Amino acid sequence: MATPLLFNAFVMNTTSHIHHGQWRRPDAHQREFNDVNTWINLAKLLEEARFDGMFFADVTGLYGDADAPYDVYVKEGLQIPSNDPTVLLSALAVNTKHLGLALTSNVMQSHPFHFARQVSTLDHISNGRVAWNIVTGMQDNGARNFGLPRLVDHDERYAWADEYVDVTYKLWEGSWEEDALKQDTSGDHADPAKIHKIHHVGQRYSVEGPHLPSPSPQRTPVLYQAGSSEAGLRFAAKHAEATFIIAPSPEIARQQIEKTRALAVEFGREPGDIKFFQGLSFVVAETEEEARAKAEEYFEYVSSDGYAAHAALVDPDGRVYPPETKLKDVQTNSARGFAEWLSKHITDRESLVADLARQRAQQGTIVGTPEQIADALEVWQAAGVDGINVINWVIPGSFEEFADQILPTLRERGLAKREYEEGPLRQKLFGAPRLNERHPAAAYRGAFSEAGATA
Repeated sequence: MATPLLFNAFVMNTTSHIHHGQWRRPDAHQREFNDVNTWINLAKLLEEARFDGMFFADVTGLYGDADAPYDVYVKEGLQIPSNDPTVLLSALAVNTKHLGLALTSNVMQSHPFHFARQVSTLDHISNGRVAWNIVTGMQDNGARNFGLPRLVDHDERYAWADEYVDVTYKLWEGSWEEDALKQDTSGDHADPAKIHKIHHVGQRYSVEGPHLPSPSPQRTPVLYQAGSSEAGLRFAAKHAEATFIIAPSPEIARQQIEKTRALAVEFGREPGDIKFFQGLSFVVAETEEEARAKAEEYFEYVSSDGYAAHAALVDPDGRVYPPETKLKDVQTNSARGFAEWLSKHITDRESLVADLARQRAQQGTIVGTPEQIADALEVWQAAGVDGINVINWVIPGSFEEFADQILPTLRERGLAKREYEEGPLRQKLFGAPRLNERHPAAAYRGAFSEAGATA
């Protein structure tokens, strides 16, 4: 019997997240992203379908050159306007019981003491279903929004993230002992000898503590990460419990997974301590012919401007290249790779920016019958993928179709669960509610007690 895959809905509290232009479709209710009921209803749909999680992406600034016009981003609704998922998760937590709730938070955007308190509160509200996607930022505009002139050097951002998570680990794992909260109505509410200041002093942060919330069901949330650079892979190998990848093929996914798991062993962890989620979109119908015709309908709504802007195909003045621009004339490093990639698909003419948009919409999309989609997912699983981040064309339709047409076939093959396990999110994913002893955060358990301080 096959091992069930894990499934997240990969969404963002905005109109145009990944598949740009689709918001113009009449069935695209992502236009109603400001309505909390859009997300509550989707969360209920996902839980009914036994999805493992609802994974919210986020950004803290505009894409592209921070000094250039941002007309295209605004006209396409490309992740602007967007709302804070950390706030939204409270509403989703009280309207679901089992669904995991993952938020993205940049190490620039919130002080670690404040952020750790927010997450512990969410973990209490949700009875232990919160996950954190750790990101280091990718927009100069986002850096400027927090007082920096530009993004700091790539590897330095990961050094920043190392200290940031270190502070949160100390607060979540080390500040409170397990039985510190007594609530003895005839005596003490809590034991002061079991609640500790952390006295963190580092390059960027000085945090005294103690952590204000008492230990939540998971203490530390489930930890996601999505870096693909060398520094990103090492960070994931050291810290992540789940890694989001968007590999162009199962073979490339296999290579990234094997490399990251080997690095995890170097950090004293085990290969299975990290689960890998591949991002994919789906178009399903009863026949392959119907599915391909349906896919063409989606592709007709593809926004060349939206995909080009998201891919940072901008000229030296920071303006997004028009759709009719030949890729060979695009003056960015990424364009060369895109042109080589497209040359395998377009052989009778020069490839254009518009071609890139369509190809990016097609890449990572599985089109076919439920059986064909199940066949394809078996190949991804054989490459080492543990789960799928399902990327929508429209909300809620893409997830309704996945639930109603694809999941039944996956369940027949043992590729999808039929029921939830009990307990917090980490227990559902790894069999225990708390981080295992191999994770670096575990080193702070008891570290600030009198015995730990003298050990």
